[in-house]
Amino acid sequence: MGAPRIRRDDQVKVMSGKDKGKTGRVLHVEPKKNRVFVEGMNIQKRHMRPRSIRDAQRAEQVGGVIEKEGPIHISNVMLVDPKSGNPTRVGVKREDGQRTRVAKKSGEELD
Repeated sequence: MGAPRIRRDDQVKVMSGKDKGKTGRVLHVEPKKNRVFVEGMNIQKRHMRPRSIRDAQRAEQVGGVIEKEGPIHISNVMLVDPKSGNPTRVGVKREDGQRTRVAKKSGEELD
């Protein structure tokens, strides 16, 4: 399968779905499921029962409706070119056994 072309902390643009056109930072990637979690995109609500947290200083109750980012399929996001700010494909360049990601539009290295 190979290493993912989109990695954590990359700036990506959502190309389809309810957040189409928005840009954000990748929080984490699930390469086996082909999913990415983007900051502030695909917000889902989860209903949590109040529970006490062990590591908290006071016995705080955390519960209610919690909003968090949901997964987006990796084919629905594109990397943002650092030079122009437009979405671009990602290529791979190999030199001396080193693998570097390259933005196809500008040719600029991403790593």
